[in-house]
Amino acid sequence: MFWSASPVAAAPLSAATSGSTGPTSLDEATEKATNAAGWVQANWGTWLTSGLQILLIIVIAVVLRHVIRRTITKLIERMNRTAAAAQGTALGGLLVNAERRRQRSEAIGSVLRSVASFVIMGTAALTVLSVLQINLAPLLASAGVAGVAIGFGARNLVTDFLSGVFMILEDQYGVGDEIDAGVATGTVIEVGLRVTKLRGPNGAIWYIRNGEVKRIGNLSQGWSTAAVDVVIAADQDLERARDTITTAGQEMSKSEPWNEQLWEPVEVLGLSEVHLDTVTISVSAKTMPGKAPGVERELRWRIKRALDSVGVHLAPRPAPEEEDEAAPVADPTAGMGAPSALNNPASPQSLATDPLAAPPKLGK
Repeated sequence: MFWSASPVAAAPLSAATSGSTGPTSLDEATEKATNAAGWVQANWGTWLTSGLQILLIIVIAVVLRHVIRRTITKLIERMNRTAAAAQGTALGGLLVNAERRRQRSEAIGSVLRSVASFVIMGTAALTVLSVLQINLAPLLASAGVAGVAIGFGARNLVTDFLSGVFMILEDQYGVGDEIDAGVATGTVIEVGLRVTKLRGPNGAIWYIRNGEVKRIGNLSQGWSTAAVDVVIAADQDLERARDTITTAGQEMSKSEPWNEQLWEPVEVLGLSEVHLDTVTISVSAKTMPGKAPGVERELRWRIKRALDSVGVHLAPRPAPEEEDEAAPVADPTAGMGAPSALNNPASPQSLATDPLAAPPKLGK
């Protein structure tokens, strides 16, 4: 009886000692649990709908990004296969550089894939935020202000990037081309979206920002022209000189490796300059792109030897005029006087130097 009665008697004692009411606390807990359950029951449908919408948006964005990137990759591979097929033809082997086309297509594909990923995932993120009922107006306003500030601060960087994109899209030049960029001339060793690297004639590497390039002269596309001027004495036989130069050009076009670099026979254009003591014969030849300097050097060599063999003499180079260092140089300002205000008779200084007039005589 003691063990059965003691728990019943102890419960009121402990409740009275602690000063709290057990049924009241239990009722509050029950009420809170009921309210929470009701709130969850009232909103679980909205949560489920929003979760499914977010999941669907993410799945669509990921699938769309994968499809677009794969499509761009397939398009780039098709471009590379077309360039490789053209490389096997006779004309395509001369005009199409497969490695250059591959690098150009890879650069274009990288830019397109990055743009596609940024647009798709950015749109998906904004859509998810709108599903979560987050106000996008402050976010978009802040992004707009930040974009304007960054645009003003990095306008040169944006200009370089856009210029590089259009240079690659328009195929203005590629790796291995000999170009004249205005600020520097040399062989292209790397084409980037912001900077182009050139190897100069003396071996220097030039880093040129794409936004600073105002004009491009590509010396490696299509064909080049080798131009040689032969200056001979005015009393020499011009007919013999022309025949000799033509023969030398024909022999050069039949020898290795010049038969591949010369696309047309060497042509004697005629006299470009006629002076009292000398005449200038212009010689021209169409060559492979970038091979004109070598052809010009070899052509000069052969023409000189051929003219010497037939007795046609080149005109001597006129000696430079020597200046007499002992003769004094006349000073053009030696006879000029220093500027003075007294030269002007109407100036206050000139009037102040005039003698005073005699006072008038007073009558008696």
